[in-house]
Amino acid sequence: MLPRALASAALIAFSAAASAAATLGQPAPSFSATDTAGKTVALGDFKGKTVVLEWVNPGCPYVRKHYDSANMQATQKAAAAQGVVWLAVNSTHAGASDYLAPAAMGGWMKDKGAAATATLMDTEGTLGRAYGARTTPHLYVIDPKGTLVYAGAIDSKPSANPADIKTATNYVTQTLTELAAGKPVSKPASQAYGCSIKYAD
Repeated sequence: MLPRALASAALIAFSAAASAAATLGQPAPSFSATDTAGKTVALGDFKGKTVVLEWVNPGCPYVRKHYDSANMQATQKAAAAQGVVWLAVNSTHAGASDYLAPAAMGGWMKDKGAAATATLMDTEGTLGRAYGARTTPHLYVIDPKGTLVYAGAIDSKPSANPADIKTATNYVTQTLTELAAGKPVSKPASQAYGCSIKYAD
């Protein structure tokens, strides 16, 4: 009986956490966080703009797949060309073995040639939990009205193999293209893949 009780408790806990997360088709949770340069960045700063949130951890092979191949940077640059705000978020807690301090995290993004508008430090996991982010990478798109219109993977090939990128559908690019054309988002959700986010307890 004990295992069943424990399983029920776990299910209840998971359901509660899921219900607290951001919901597609609803206003995106507001937030304020500090970037790697020590500047406060808030979602409200970008009213009327499309915003992409990207969860990142340089220690993750799935993240490296997209950065070492320059796929993530190309996606960021294409978004920037459309006037989209791109916010990378690092929710890795400070005690994790692959945690990078703000200066080091900012340096890694710069070395990789990232085109993110800002890289936010979320060491307490407040922002990540508000959006229900589970993996690195995990992507979200917020439309100019402030509505969450996409949540999930960057693309359709859930692997750490860079060779898969060329045959994958980039869901973020697809979503941004549809928004720019005034079309409904054809795939608002997908299964995020990558490394589990190392949240603080």
